[in-house]
Amino acid sequence: MTGAALCAVLALIVASWLVRDVRAVDADQLWRYWAGFGEARPQAMPATSPLDVALLVVYVAAAVAALRSSVAATVLVATGVITLAVRLPGLWGIGSHRMESVFSDDLRSRALICAFAALAAGIALFITAGAGRRPPAGSYEQLPTRPGPGASVAAFLMLGAAGAVLIAWEIRQMVRYPEIYPEWYVGGDRVPHGVIDPPPGWGTAALALLCLVAGASALFHAVHARPFGLVAAALLLPGGVLGVARVVHYDLLDHFGSLSTETQLTLLSWIFELLAALVVLIALAPRGFADVPGPYGPGQGPGYGPPGHHPTPYPGQQPPAPGYGYPQGGGFGPPPPPSQPPPGW
Repeated sequence: MTGAALCAVLALIVASWLVRDVRAVDADQLWRYWAGFGEARPQAMPATSPLDVALLVVYVAAAVAALRSSVAATVLVATGVITLAVRLPGLWGIGSHRMESVFSDDLRSRALICAFAALAAGIALFITAGAGRRPPAGSYEQLPTRPGPGASVAAFLMLGAAGAVLIAWEIRQMVRYPEIYPEWYVGGDRVPHGVIDPPPGWGTAALALLCLVAGASALFHAVHARPFGLVAAALLLPGGVLGVARVVHYDLLDHFGSLSTETQLTLLSWIFELLAALVVLIALAPRGFADVPGPYGPGQGPGYGPPGHHPTPYPGQQPPAPGYGYPQGGGFGPPPPPSQPPPGW
């Protein structure tokens, strides 16, 4: 219950800021501003970004998962990691000169309080996840699951490629616009962003690292691969959706051949981000193999396998002799007759 309560607090914080932006900016203009449309004319500077919508979904899903007892520890850890990653820059960015000129003192004070509260909740999620780890109370409880072979390969390929694409664009931008660094990562007067959100470069780097870690975890069928992969896909989805919205809004595919090579690659990257996020969500959303302890690995054990499969015997156990004969025990009916009569018969 503690983990669910912490996730609910984080969700309420994000939801309150989204409601503030909808009222102050207007929902239609907020959407256009987030999508990067040139005709967007917001009445006030938005305090949020599409990242906050994805975080709201993550927090609600984590609160629901936290109620599922032993399965919740890895979900709480993934939620705590992403919370610390996106809220930490607020400690030094909210008080910058640009924030002072764009947002009121009252708004910045509220944002700083929310940043401290979110960081405290993120740390508390780690503590709760560690303290709440225990064996399942009974057979009715669901065990943590590992992704299956097909889901693991799909998540590894999609998340690994998405992380590589994000890093490649960061390197390209660093070469093309060196004057905006290091503000692009740590915040500054030349880099606009919401008062509660991290600088764009910081957020992109955190997402790329999360994608790479989640992809590698999926490849090795780690227990934490599903929650980390689902969180990474959820945060990757807004960039792909808004990128495709720009493509449709400006009819860029109709003039794809006349665009520059860099613009063409940008369009393809947006489309790939959307597809990668959807593929990972579809692949990792279903439950995988139960994390059954023992020498057989996840989802395996004596008798595991397709029809006609003969499982590996326990150490020291002799395999059954070929052919027919009496059962070796464990069936119904009387026991088999002895091979030789007792003495005196």
